[in-house]
Amino acid sequence: MPEMQEQQNPPPFRLDVELHDLLMQPAAKPSVPVPPKGEPQKFPEPIFPQHPELMDGEDADYIPKDGARHWTREQILHSMKGWMFPYFKSRILPGQFHPIIAYLFTEWKCNLDCHYCWAFDNRVKGMTEDVAKRSIDWLRSTTCRVLALMGGEPLLRPDFAYKVIYYAAKNGFWIYLPTNGRLMPPEVIDRIADAGVSVVNLAVDAYDLKPGLPKALVPIRSYFEYLVKKQYRYGYTVFFNINICRNNMDDVRQLTELAHDYGIACDYHVCETPMTEQSHFTHLDENSTFITPDDFPQLDELLDWLVVRHKRGYKITNSAQRLSEMKEFVRGKLHEWNCRAGHNTMIIRTDGTLAPCFPMYSASYDWGTIENHKFEDGQLKEMKKACQPHCFSTLNHIVAFAYNEARVIKWLLKQAVHGFQGLSGTIE
Repeated sequence: MPEMQEQQNPPPFRLDVELHDLLMQPAAKPSVPVPPKGEPQKFPEPIFPQHPELMDGEDADYIPKDGARHWTREQILHSMKGWMFPYFKSRILPGQFHPIIAYLFTEWKCNLDCHYCWAFDNRVKGMTEDVAKRSIDWLRSTTCRVLALMGGEPLLRPDFAYKVIYYAAKNGFWIYLPTNGRLMPPEVIDRIADAGVSVVNLAVDAYDLKPGLPKALVPIRSYFEYLVKKQYRYGYTVFFNINICRNNMDDVRQLTELAHDYGIACDYHVCETPMTEQSHFTHLDENSTFITPDDFPQLDELLDWLVVRHKRGYKITNSAQRLSEMKEFVRGKLHEWNCRAGHNTMIIRTDGTLAPCFPMYSASYDWGTIENHKFEDGQLKEMKKACQPHCFSTLNHIVAFAYNEARVIKWLLKQAVHGFQGLSGTIE
């Protein structure tokens, strides 16, 4: 009975108590968000359409006859400027703060309530135009050239997201948009595509609606079909972002096969309880999505199934090694993994304050603001000794795994042999 009680009611946070108290103490909370800087800044008014020629013709005219994506020289160079050049700069330039990717939290609200997700609070106002523009301008002065809009749901204000994408693209950023797809009808897809979005991360956890899992494919199927067709016109890519929960493992298989049929990639997370205490989170107790020790055999089987698909050539952004390491993580056996948060990745909160990573969004420790970061190598390294064993941030794991010159050079040579067409395969 005590064991069952522990599974049904997980602790309110997973960090070690000492580190949690240090990061969450009220006295450490930044007293003010990003300070004003003259008159509030505004984005330039976007021009739509920028590419009227892409509005014409039948969709079939743009779909490659051989079934493979064909990237132009300009598109390949754009990806290199977003990822490759900043990566090598971060390895060569002195100092430790050389961001490659920044997560811009334009929203901390959401239109859905996934029962595993503590990452929204509908009392929090969205980012202002002033903070968003200044964030992009500041990032432009650093090595960073990948910008991810984040939430909550970034498309709660589609016109605002459109302006952010348009301005960031004009400033040379490779732009990543995660969304649950509910607020992405064709007219929104056309505008963000024309503005210059690089990739759309479509978050789906189930094929059809399930208790606690509203991010399902069926309610957005027509939007998904439109999104996939239009990628060939505009040059963006689409992939599924799937959170593995205790009640969706059959859906994970179904979505994986569907993605393979459509020629798009999948990215997998393993369901986690909150790392830090979240006072607004209402689904902590008796949660049907959180994985328990009783689910480990089923999870192991699913992960082995995914590794087999990975080796068969399915488009999976996680490396096979990382998929296998999910087994160790849920059992508390995964420890140091070279986290680069605060060095090469960071988040910008809705008020312009900074934090090293997504799990630290609610932390009150002062890491500074845009235009005045306070990331310190010593503090980050000391913190990560305690927080890395509790974290399986997929994107930060990918950056950490790639922060190895031998792996990166081997992968680049493999892509060069294929003319950088398809960019297939993960860095192994």
